Amino acid sequence: MTYTSDDRARLGLRESATFDRPTIAAIQRAADTGIYDIRGWGAKRALPHFDDLLFLGASMSRYPLEGYRERCATDVVLGSRFAKNPLHLDIPVTIAGMSFGALSGPAKEALGRGASEVGTSTTTGDGGMTPEERGQSKYLVYQYLPSRYGMNPDDLRKADAIEIVLGQGAKPGGGGMLLGQKISERVASMRTLPEGIDQRSACRHPDWTGPDDLTIKINELREITDWRKPIYVKVGATRTYYDVKLAVHAGADVVVVDGMQGGTAATQDVFIEHVGIPTLAAIPQAVQALQELGVHRRVQLIVSGGIRNGADVAKALALGADAVAIGTAALIALGDNHPRYAAEYQKIGSAAGFYDDYQDGRDPAGISTQDPELAARFDPVAGGHRLANYLRVLTMEAQTIARACGKSHVCHLEPDDLVAVSIEAAAMARVPLAGTDWIPGQK
Repeated sequence: MTYTSDDRARLGLRESATFDRPTIAAIQRAADTGIYDIRGWGAKRALPHFDDLLFLGASMSRYPLEGYRERCATDVVLGSRFAKNPLHLDIPVTIAGMSFGALSGPAKEALGRGASEVGTSTTTGDGGMTPEERGQSKYLVYQYLPSRYGMNPDDLRKADAIEIVLGQGAKPGGGGMLLGQKISERVASMRTLPEGIDQRSACRHPDWTGPDDLTIKINELREITDWRKPIYVKVGATRTYYDVKLAVHAGADVVVVDGMQGGTAATQDVFIEHVGIPTLAAIPQAVQALQELGVHRRVQLIVSGGIRNGADVAKALALGADAVAIGTAALIALGDNHPRYAAEYQKIGSAAGFYDDYQDGRDPAGISTQDPELAARFDPVAGGHRLANYLRVLTMEAQTIARACGKSHVCHLEPDDLVAVSIEAAAMARVPLAGTDWIPGQK
């Protein structure tokens, strides 16, 4: 029998805040199976986020720019510290690393098409570079990961930049998973793995014993690419202040900080929800580290983890980032979790808007799968155009906010343009609580 909320109140039934029904279900599932839960997406718990910040638009004390009549630039240069050929992007929104294996070939192609249409970059992810992705990406960042799956010097030279991945926001300190049903013949060949066997990515580089090794690795990659390619270093947000300083000392051109709201193809649920710090808390730590070293803006900062709209982009830039990266939002823009597949999501025990079983390879949208029939449903041309539309909207929204704050470039936004609506967000972002000059922990 199912009770309504009124029935429960009448009978005096009270749900525990500690052992609520989802917690009880998780305990029962663990007891039934003896297997921990893995999933995709990212942290679903409520955390202080960009919604807890507001902009102070111009009126009397500040001078706003007039609508679309006055220019508000969006271009950004990434990797200008040491690289001979830094990336010149038209917008400060990039596509984060997502592997061929986690995603289908057509989905990877669509990411390249969409990013190229608006003049920004996409990133390979674990498992190597596909010809479709390279062919459709104007700017392609090659991820150099602990697993080394699919890595070869020729592809390093074909890339426009190299990103050394030391951690990911959804699983800092831990490796990811790719289940056997997604290890197709092609994926297995690219990764030098047996077909159909579960694969776990390493949590650290095999030649890594400390920060000094990162310096050696960066110099090796610069020699392989004749110092032409920018070298990024990506960290999951944990001890961000120290990690950013070490990355800069090692010689990084760009530092990528991924907060715990960042997505993943698959890892342990307990990892996603309980390891790392929110994106909002990580950005000021990264900026402080760069400022203390005297390299803020000379070493560019890319922020990822929970970017959804132009306001999020503008807030990340105002806090000191040079650009942002999106992953989950890009998949949704391609068509993931679309209501048109509601009936099929229901058949596999999920629903449109809730589907996070990326590891199962049964995505009806044909995006996070290696099933040839499902992948064939996805049109990379149409998907790429959808992504480009979304990226344009993000950029226009960020421009609208920048103009309202009197800025002629989106990267001119600054912490002084922000206030927080909660004490937690004010403390993490290091901006005043709205209506006061109080920054918790500082004043």
